[in-house]
Amino acid sequence: MDTVLLLALGLLAQSLGLSWGVPRLRRPSTLFPWHRAPAAGRVRRAWVIPPISVSENHKRLPYPLVQIKSDKQPLGSVIYSIQGPGVDEEPQGVFSIDKFTGKVFLNATLDREKTDRFRLRAFALDLGGSTLEEPTDLEIVVVDQNDNRPVFRQEVFTGQVLEGAAPGTYVTRAEATDADDPETDNAALRYSILEQGSPQLFSIDEHTGEIRTVQVGLDREVVAVYNLTLQVADMSGDGLTATASAIITLEDVNDNAPGFTRDEFFMEATEAMSGVDVGRLEVEDRDLPGSPNWAARFTILEGDPDGHFAIRTDPKTNEGVLSVVKPLDYESCEQYDLRVAVQNEVPLQAAAPRAERDQARVSVQVQDVNEAPVFQENPLRTSLAEGAAPGTPVATFSARDPDTQQLQRLSYSKDYDPEDWLQVDGATGWVQTQCVLSPASPFLKDGWYRAIILAYDDASPPRTATGTLSIEILEVNDHAPELSPPSGSLCSEPDQGSGLLLGATDEDLPPHGAPFHFQLNPSIPELARNWSLSQINMSHARLRLKHQLPEGLHRLSLLLRDSGQPPQQREQPLNVTVCRCGQDGVCLQGAAALRAKGPGISLGALVIVLATVILLLLLTLPLALLPRFRQQSWDKGLLQGLQDDLRDNILNYDEQGGGEEDQDAYDISQLRHPSELAALSAPLGRPPLRRDTPLSRVRPPPSRALPTSPADMADFINDGLEAADSDLSVPPYDTALIYDYEGDGSMAGTLSSILSSLGDEDQDYSCLQDWGPRFARLADLYGPP
Repeated sequence: MDTVLLLALGLLAQSLGLSWGVPRLRRPSTLFPWHRAPAAGRVRRAWVIPPISVSENHKRLPYPLVQIKSDKQPLGSVIYSIQGPGVDEEPQGVFSIDKFTGKVFLNATLDREKTDRFRLRAFALDLGGSTLEEPTDLEIVVVDQNDNRPVFRQEVFTGQVLEGAAPGTYVTRAEATDADDPETDNAALRYSILEQGSPQLFSIDEHTGEIRTVQVGLDREVVAVYNLTLQVADMSGDGLTATASAIITLEDVNDNAPGFTRDEFFMEATEAMSGVDVGRLEVEDRDLPGSPNWAARFTILEGDPDGHFAIRTDPKTNEGVLSVVKPLDYESCEQYDLRVAVQNEVPLQAAAPRAERDQARVSVQVQDVNEAPVFQENPLRTSLAEGAAPGTPVATFSARDPDTQQLQRLSYSKDYDPEDWLQVDGATGWVQTQCVLSPASPFLKDGWYRAIILAYDDASPPRTATGTLSIEILEVNDHAPELSPPSGSLCSEPDQGSGLLLGATDEDLPPHGAPFHFQLNPSIPELARNWSLSQINMSHARLRLKHQLPEGLHRLSLLLRDSGQPPQQREQPLNVTVCRCGQDGVCLQGAAALRAKGPGISLGALVIVLATVILLLLLTLPLALLPRFRQQSWDKGLLQGLQDDLRDNILNYDEQGGGEEDQDAYDISQLRHPSELAALSAPLGRPPLRRDTPLSRVRPPPSRALPTSPADMADFINDGLEAADSDLSVPPYDTALIYDYEGDGSMAGTLSSILSSLGDEDQDYSCLQDWGPRFARLADLYGPP
């Protein structure tokens, strides 16, 4: 029965041109695509060629697929051809046809994953190349085989899940693909877990690949990471397989409370110090290091009422660091007993096995050290009156020694007193002034003077305290106001001008200055009869005439008083010039009397003083000219007393004549040898003639007598001009002067000897070192080394 059924199916498949994908030699079925059935009317196609199926990866090639025939010509009279992908289009050469028999062959191995079907066109031509039939379609379908393994999308899948998660919690998903036909079992994938250790805590959905937890018991502190081996298989789990890995990490939750490693800790701290670490408190926590579930937070529950201590957490070790934030005092407390608690930064899970926080006892022993003195009030502020006399008490700036159990003596000194104004008692700290502080001191800032006092004990080494003494300098009314300006002018007519505006200044600071009070001196009654003084504001007043007064200078006396306590008053003179004014109230030019500042001076007295000055100038002018005429004889007497060489004497060569008015512009005798000067200065005989004059035979005129009074000065000058014009012994101003005589008998010899040798090796310059500092540079250049 089975054999008959299989034979019938085979015949049916062969008649339809199908292939089971089993490589075998067979005779291809013959198709008549152009066969037409007889009909009374129009012609129609007998049938449509069904798709031809062929299995991929066929090994026996060439493999006959089908045979097509045309019934219009006898066998051998028709030429067949096919076109399309796999024939004359890429991929070429896959299919071919016998042009005489119409048999179609498969020539290459097919891959469904590349091309799942081919659509060809079949043609029938006669031997002459004419078309016998219309082209027909030929479709070849590639049948899939299970020739591709499934592939995971990644080699390692990762997932995270909280420790203690409930069963069924989603973790991650594994994905795989298969290149085979998804419509067949060749691509039907199934997932499974090959290995995950014991116990079985995870499962995978065989269709979707989702991995979930299956039971409780996930504890990160026991196992933090799970490695699973996954498998995927096609053919619904019975075909080809592939494997991958899944790494599942348990995320930490705060299910472990921190705890101290000991119940009691012992530490030591030094008094009078702050910001120092005392010790560390060790704790342990099984949660993930570095996470908030692991980070510890410490709290001082009792034993530190004044807040001397603080505990911070070391982020690396999770230890508590106990530090002193306020200085400890051994004299006040020798030991501190602290009770400290620790807990995590995040709340503890309700199912945690231990209490939320742990406690421990910390004992801190305070060590006694020598402490610095402490000023009872720092800074100390006090006040002192301005201009306080030396020896005035300022304050007692004392300190106390906190080391009550040590017998120590305190001493005091100044550290900063820029004006050296204060004196400090070294034993008691009593401060007093030792001089008067100038109000203009640059170290007075807004009326305050600052000094720094030191207090130190006699321990070894000693400790020092610094105290600031701020002294407010109280303003004292010790200056009377002054009038500004002390002089002015007024119109002689009372109704002209705006009067004289008077102001006042005071060196004292408020409230010892303005407002100022202006008043005419009541001891001089005539002032009130002729003048009126009205207050304008706090610092100014206006002076007016009550009636017309004669022009000229008038001296007034005013009383100025400030508003200090007690007030200062000064009698101030005021010089007022009464003048004739124009319509604009301004003194006319030439009509106003002299305005003087300070005591007034009349015009007559000023003329007398000016005449006296002119007379004194005329009397001193002859005295100024007399040394000029005596210079020549004095110089000659000086040169006569010299019997030595003149090299070390200073001679004036900078006067070359001042024109015709200069009678003694130069003296040629200064250039002559001392031996000749003696002969020239002889009283007897004929006076020598000047060698530098064009007419050396003419004698110079005798010297003239000086004027006896200033009135003869003009005549003296005119006579001098006339004598200079007629003196033939004096050359004109533009005549060349002869200064070629430089003396003879010099000890230095002629300078031409410098050029007498070809080199410097035969010259001796050692004498330059004896010629004084002006030749020191030459001695360094040319002298012996």
